[in-house]
Order: sequence, then C-alpha cells, then structure tokens
Amino acid sequence: MKQGVQGSAGARNGARVPAQQRPARAGRPVGEPDAGAPGGIPAGITHGDPPVAGPSAADERPSVRRASVRGQILEALRVALVTGELRPGEVYSAPVLGERFGVSATPVREAMQQLALEGAVEVVPNRGFRVVERGARELAELAEVRELIEVPVMLRLARTVPAERWAALRPLAEDSVRAAASGCPAAYAESDRAFHRAMLGLSGNEELCRIAEDLHRRAQWPLVGGAVRHARADLAADAAEHVTLLDALVAGDLDVVPGLVTEHFAGAS
Repeated sequence: MKQGVQGSAGARNGARVPAQQRPARAGRPVGEPDAGAPGGIPAGITHGDPPVAGPSAADERPSVRRASVRGQILEALRVALVTGELRPGEVYSAPVLGERFGVSATPVREAMQQLALEGAVEVVPNRGFRVVERGARELAELAEVRELIEVPVMLRLARTVPAERWAALRPLAEDSVRAAASGCPAAYAESDRAFHRAMLGLSGNEELCRIAEDLHRRAQWPLVGGAVRHARADLAADAAEHVTLLDALVAGDLDVVPGLVTEHFAGAS
C-alpha cells in the first residue's frame, strides 16, 4: 500500500510515452506490437478490432467498440502514470499518443478526460494534457484521508467478520507478495488495490469501496521530480504487512489488529 510507487515497466524495453513535443514513430505495420506503447497495448488497435470479413450487425455498434478501446487506453495510461512513463509536469498530445497506440485521437482524448476528472492530468488548451505535479504534502494528505476512512471500517470488520471470510482473502495477500517480489510497480499497485478492495468489500458498502479505490489509485501516482520512492524491498515489506494483518484477522486476535492496521497506514505517507 506504499504510495507514489515508481519504476518503469516500459523502461525495461526502452519504452517511453511521447510528450507533445516528441514526434511519433511512423511506418510501423498495423497490428505489430510496439515496444514504445505504454502499458503493453499492441500497436494497430482500431475502433473495429477485431476486423470482420464483411458487413454484420457488429459493424453497427461503433460506440461499443470505441468504449472497449477507450477502456484499454485508459488502463494503459493509468499503468504509465504509476510507472512514471507519464511524467509529472509534461504535456501529452492525444493525437501523438494515438499514433503510438495505433488509434485515432478520440479514444485517447476521452481516456485523458477521464484522468482529468480523477485529478491525474489537467487540460492545456490547444496543446493536450499535463500530468499533475504533486509533492510530499499532497501524498501525506491522501494518506490521512485514506486512514480516516479505512481504519475505522477495518476495526469494525475485525470484530464482526468470521474467520473463514478473512481466510478466503489469502490468495490476494499472496498475490501482492509475488507482485512485490517481481519489482514491477504497476503489478504491485494493482495487487495492493485488489487486496484492500476485497477487505473493504466485506463491509457490503459499495460507495465506500468506490471512494477508497479512487483515493488509493491517486495515492499511487508519482511525485514531482520522478524520484523512485520505493524499491523492491519496500514493496516486499508492505506486502508482508498484508499477510501479517490477515493472519491476525483469521486468528481473531483483536488485541493485535488495531496496531497492525494503524502501522500499515502510517507507512503509506
């Protein structure tokens, strides 16, 4: 649950998300995987993927296909935010990113507009979208809000949820341990959110889960300057706290749980 994690999954292949001032590569065959595209999305995605041989009812559903492409682009951009490929302060153009993804600017622009609603980017008229620059203060404020929301709920659930329901979450805790060991910030960010989402899901409060998920995702965006905040060892320690906390919840050790929950969130800032 460490926040502001960074690295670069794309950087392992020398990938970079182009800022507005960087020209897109040309001449790439449609459908050929592009090592420079963030989030592992293959080049050549079109609004009509997969292609069909002739006219069909599916051809009359452009909005459905566009929504699917937009969703893929949005997820890829979120990964690029976590890994630092989308760097704070830089401006990114929808047409240029569209070239990299092999799509028109429309689904990229729509995905960026969603990120703007989430506070990850801001609109720069006639230029594109700038990745929001955040400092340690913003990170600490997010951590405080998350703690105020999640800790009381977790302590209440610790008293009311039976052991077998906690035990059912063990695969998610173990997933976070494996993701931390991989050293991939994006993989760990997703597994971390999945574990917390499942724990809060035991409350049955969908609105709570939605708000907590949004705060958690925002807390994982990079800080200004692009410095790496958490190495693999830090992620491993954070994931180990998931397992320790879950062990205490399964055992019903209510004397230990409050301290573990508080400690876990204290490390978030």
